[in-house]
Amino acid sequence: MSFEVIAECVIAGNEPGAVNGVQGLIDAGTDPLSIINDGLMPGMMVVGERFKAGDMFVPEVLMAARAMNSGIALVKPLINDEDMPNVGTVVIGTVKGDLHDIGKNLVAMMMESAGFKVINLGVDATTDKFVEAVKENNAKIVAMSAMLTTTMVYMKKVIEALEEAGVRDQVKVMIGGAPVTTKFADEIGADLYTVDASSAADEGKNLVA
Repeated sequence: MSFEVIAECVIAGNEPGAVNGVQGLIDAGTDPLSIINDGLMPGMMVVGERFKAGDMFVPEVLMAARAMNSGIALVKPLINDEDMPNVGTVVIGTVKGDLHDIGKNLVAMMMESAGFKVINLGVDATTDKFVEAVKENNAKIVAMSAMLTTTMVYMKKVIEALEEAGVRDQVKVMIGGAPVTTKFADEIGADLYTVDASSAADEGKNLVA
């Protein structure tokens, strides 16, 4: 089994293939970190590029992410936490009052495949949850999602809470979701609006570079 085959399994959303391939490399004594860096993540990066180009769609991306995550789950116990790829920590959540999570989870998966450590607060996330997570994890990015015009206004409250807690300067704030725009991001003092999950991962890397 080669790194290329594992990458192809991820791209195809072939979870059993990815798991078998990763286990085969582990059994052969392959460096666990290389399995992630040279096999699983390159596959997911191709998925991100195809998704961005409109050549892959959400269900296929979710299958690919599941394949990648199952492979990482096998490898993770063999790697020290400090050796895991980590370009920075992202705290991500759908804001209070909003229960939509497919887009947010897609962004989280893309961020992980780009080498970020992701703290996923889930849906209906309050200002307190965002602030606590930033403090506890020394996060570099806060990513917020809202799918309703009635809940997107809560993003401003989160930014205000970060300011009050004295941690706004240590993080970049990214926002997204169907009703959200660049104009709205500017109005509430967010650093960035991204239109889709793939862009979010790319832009996130630029923000922490």
